[in-house]
Amino acid sequence: MIREKYLSNIRPFYEQDLIKVIMGIRRCGKSIILLQIMEELKEQGIPEERMIYINFEYEDYAFIRNDIDLHEFITQKMKGEEKYYLFFDEIQNVENWEKAINSFKASKKVSIFITGSNSDLLSGELATHLAGRYVSFRVFPFTFKEVCELKNITDKREIEEAFNEYLIWGGLPQRFMMTDEMQTKTYLSDIYNSIVVKDIIARFNIKDLDLFNRIVEYIVTTPSQNFSAESLSNYFINKVQREVAKITLYNYLEYMTKAMLISKADRYDVRGKRILNGKYKYYLTDLGLGQIMNVGKRPQLGAYLENVVYNELLSRGYDVKVGNLEKGEIDFIATRFNEKVYFQVAYILADDSVVEREFGVYKDVQDNYPKYVLSMDKFDFSEDGIIHKNVVDWLLEE
Repeated sequence: MIREKYLSNIRPFYEQDLIKVIMGIRRCGKSIILLQIMEELKEQGIPEERMIYINFEYEDYAFIRNDIDLHEFITQKMKGEEKYYLFFDEIQNVENWEKAINSFKASKKVSIFITGSNSDLLSGELATHLAGRYVSFRVFPFTFKEVCELKNITDKREIEEAFNEYLIWGGLPQRFMMTDEMQTKTYLSDIYNSIVVKDIIARFNIKDLDLFNRIVEYIVTTPSQNFSAESLSNYFINKVQREVAKITLYNYLEYMTKAMLISKADRYDVRGKRILNGKYKYYLTDLGLGQIMNVGKRPQLGAYLENVVYNELLSRGYDVKVGNLEKGEIDFIATRFNEKVYFQVAYILADDSVVEREFGVYKDVQDNYPKYVLSMDKFDFSEDGIIHKNVVDWLLEE
């Protein structure tokens, strides 16, 4: 499937010398996007021999271990003065890769595209090397609208069935090639293990594997929850009878975030207009990766729905925070350029008390920005300028 929502953003930069950085969790479709870009360039008349593609996950390129190896290999491939298009997939596997990229950009006529599975690919020292020389794009697993386009679903009953499945098994693209639940579980388990072992345990040299695996399991099986190092520390003392240093918990959560297994949402004091430190909400990048660890537990449909809405807002380009009020919480404050939108998410508005809880939180928000309540209900509960929408209808809008 052509992922136009990403290609349309990257396309204006095809010929520019800015480095195009495409980031996202493993198997979210970054490699496919690179191949689709190459196909578009061919259609524009760029000869295939002037496009060099390397996937550093392949054993064929295991000999490229660092920037020197990469520079030597690519230099031998480039002939003459014509412009080349370089595509480097999962470049974080190459030590000091940014030095080679910087050299190509400075000395050759090139257009460079790179992908990576680490959110800190461009942080710290790397940002210093490449400052002002790149544009970055975040790729997510399929949104629900993309799922419906992929499966050519338009019938309402089929849409509902597809959404119920999406809510449990997520939107990693290759999942939709699986023919039964066992294949799906095996596929997702392999991805989960790759992320945990390669992108976290090996990369950050974690020694206490039992503790780390317990923390990961706890986080991924309880999405959309408020966490702090203190609350996690108390959980391990009370439930596991083990004392864990708070700095260790903070580090492990940060490693999971860098590997894009989870995303961290800051809490924002609506009245004080400031970020609150110490307490955050964590959301799974793909719900399927939590489901395979959720053995024997009841599905937390309200939490899953909140997680889906959070990921959808990120994929639409919003910066998303959790709103903190004196007497409650706004699920999401989403900002994009000069736009601000508030969202409350509930699985079902089951009775008057739930309606009052979800709509009533907005009484303390004194501004004119749009305010939404999203749920699975089909009846429209909109009132007092607060817009209620069926969450599936909302997901299919943009």
